[in-house]
Amino acid sequence: MKKNRKNSEHYLWGENCHGWHLVKGSELSVIEELMPSNTKETRHYHSKSQQLFYVLKGEATFEIENEVLKVPSREGIHIQPNLVHQIRNEGGTDLEFLVISQPTTRGDRTNVNNPE
Repeated sequence: MKKNRKNSEHYLWGENCHGWHLVKGSELSVIEELMPSNTKETRHYHSKSQQLFYVLKGEATFEIENEVLKVPSREGIHIQPNLVHQIRNEGGTDLEFLVISQPTTRGDRTNVNNPE
């Protein structure tokens, strides 16, 4: 079956951010996400899930274990379990990316307080 935003389950998260479940399984999750400029997710980690974030449009700023990395379009970053991470859109345009998780992150997320 072809998958796209129009035929996939949509959800809202964070500060007017959007997600579309392209694959929603217990062993594999593939989500297309859109983050407007100047938005971010809560710092967190996953105990079991590894993730690949692949930027389609824009530039993502990642904080992983207190290291800040910029990831431009057509590049990605692989995050292993138990690494505290956060994605931010510090640019002036929408950020669009895929997040692929194995296994799914449902029920496997621990939020971490932001450092002062």
